[in-house]
Amino acid sequence: MRKKIILIISIIFGLIFVRFGITKYNTHTQKKNMQKVAMPEVVAEKVGSKSIIKSFESPARVVAKYQVNVEARIDGYLQKSYFKEGDFVKAGQVLFEIEPQEYQYAVQQAQANLKSARAKQVYYDKQSARAKQLVDQDYIAKADYDNAVAQRDSYRADYQRSLSAFNDARRNLSYTHVKAPVSGRIGMITVTVGNYVRMNAGSLTTIYSVNPMYVTFPMEANDFNELIRIDGGARVNRRVEYIFSNGEKYELDGVQDFFDNKVDEASGTITLRATFNNDKYKLMAGDYGRAIIYATKTDPCPLIPTKAIQENQEGKYVYKIDEKHIPTLVYIKVLEQDGDNTLIKEGVEIGDTIAVGGLQQIIPGVEVKIVDTLAQPTEKKPNFFIRVFRKIKRMIKR
Repeated sequence: MRKKIILIISIIFGLIFVRFGITKYNTHTQKKNMQKVAMPEVVAEKVGSKSIIKSFESPARVVAKYQVNVEARIDGYLQKSYFKEGDFVKAGQVLFEIEPQEYQYAVQQAQANLKSARAKQVYYDKQSARAKQLVDQDYIAKADYDNAVAQRDSYRADYQRSLSAFNDARRNLSYTHVKAPVSGRIGMITVTVGNYVRMNAGSLTTIYSVNPMYVTFPMEANDFNELIRIDGGARVNRRVEYIFSNGEKYELDGVQDFFDNKVDEASGTITLRATFNNDKYKLMAGDYGRAIIYATKTDPCPLIPTKAIQENQEGKYVYKIDEKHIPTLVYIKVLEQDGDNTLIKEGVEIGDTIAVGGLQQIIPGVEVKIVDTLAQPTEKKPNFFIRVFRKIKRMIKR
């Protein structure tokens, strides 16, 4: 009897063990089947390309080609001004007058001294010539002749000193009329008429040249290296557009004709400069806007369908799929839209595989199934008992 009980218990435990094993196997198999069924299906495409003229945008500032401070070169009272603030002036035009009387007197005195020195020089030139004749005829001693020559040379030097003083006096007199050193638009007067001005004590006003005008702008070193790669060199004159702060584009294009010889350590940028014609005076020194610089040659650019692009709080992104069909979320920088496609500046490369359909099913890092087209969802038919119940229900209503 006891043996039978033990046998029965063993059989029961064996059956329980077999049942547990079958359950585990079925669960594992069901899980694998569910994973296969649940694997997201996506449509994928290779990133294409399109050759374009690449451009780079940067904040910019308008700078005058010449910015000249007008200063007094002598001391005196400022008596007159011959312009209005904001006027256009030409190089050599008289702007101010400093009290000239003192300098006129200095010129007259220097002129008188010059005439006196000239007269003495002429007299001693003649005396030395006579002494030369007399010494040749042995009428005077050689020492007397040498003395006459020394006096002649001394008065010649006096004449040169007087001439230099006269020219200096005339120069100072000319400085009583302060003239524009360059042509351009004149700024505000910093010292008004009636004040005493001193030489090199500060500017009376400032002149800004108006045509042409410079536009300077910083460019990231990586972007500048990209321009050099595309154009095949750094010393290339590139087309530049200027956009005013209100969004209006300046009607004329400029030419980038200068770049700095160093990269700013703090910002990692290099300063570039473009020259613009400004015959209508629309560009004003100190104005801020934006500059757009264009490469001179075309370059292939990544091109993807616009429908592949999604956006969140951090920016625009796409799903990049590797060779194992594992999707990765990649943020991108958009260059511009081209019909149903979008040109990409940064984030994906030509030839990469990206998802363009079934995007809502993708979980980054979870394998996906790549298909040509997504299957349309079909309506699930009710089971047999539900169909019978509905049929009986319709018959009762009749």
